Amino acid sequence: MVDVVNGRLQLASLENKVSAEEWQARIDLAACYRLIADFGMSDMMANHITLRVPGEEDAFLTNPYGMMYEEMTASCLVKINHDGEVLLKPDFGDLNYGFNKPGYILHSAIHKARPEINCVIHTHTPAGMAVSSLACGLLPLNQTSMRFLKVSYHDYMGVVLDMAEQEVLVKDLGNTDAMVLRNHGLLTCGRTVGEAFNWMHRMEKSCEAQLAAMACGTPLQKVSDKILHETYMNYQPGTRRPYGVMEWPALLRYLDRKDPSYKE
Repeated sequence: MVDVVNGRLQLASLENKVSAEEWQARIDLAACYRLIADFGMSDMMANHITLRVPGEEDAFLTNPYGMMYEEMTASCLVKINHDGEVLLKPDFGDLNYGFNKPGYILHSAIHKARPEINCVIHTHTPAGMAVSSLACGLLPLNQTSMRFLKVSYHDYMGVVLDMAEQEVLVKDLGNTDAMVLRNHGLLTCGRTVGEAFNWMHRMEKSCEAQLAAMACGTPLQKVSDKILHETYMNYQPGTRRPYGVMEWPALLRYLDRKDPSYKE
């Protein structure tokens, strides 16, 4: 039986059971879960953020299905491989938490197909779900959303329970780092946790702004194709530093001021 103290599961630390690189990855991933919750983008225990294990091409970390985003720690994360086999998880006692199958199918597809991608984030926010339900999709209405001028789309195929959907999902994602899962939600990916979080934060803000503008019931101000393209190009690799490099350390300091238990 796992003890609960002040609403926290008392799990044994896994720090001495993994490499230093994996432990740092666990800290970063736990931080990302906490930040997604803190920025209002979580859905209780639904959805997933995964991170490839450094030095282990076939392994990635995911959340134990049954814990809230706001209580994630470095030691609670479950390590699985692309075949869905559990490689390492803490002793959850009678809770015996595992991982969520739809989340595994969705995330493993991207980790397998895109070796340059290390982190994948999927959300079900009200704004994201609303925009995913609009035939027009995500519109480039402002400077922030112009970054998503060439966002990818994946049509809804039901709850992700069929491995056959992986091929369609990967094809739809292509080489993009952000995708609208139609009638479902949002998905972003990145070379680092900070990059994937940056993509999701900006995509969420773009959805919120679009819904606010459309709710006004007045004509939307259009921008020329030339300016749209130029702005989009200003967001591309080679024209700016990688996303997340500047703000990720600051976000970790933010968490440390609030609650540093994500590092446990």
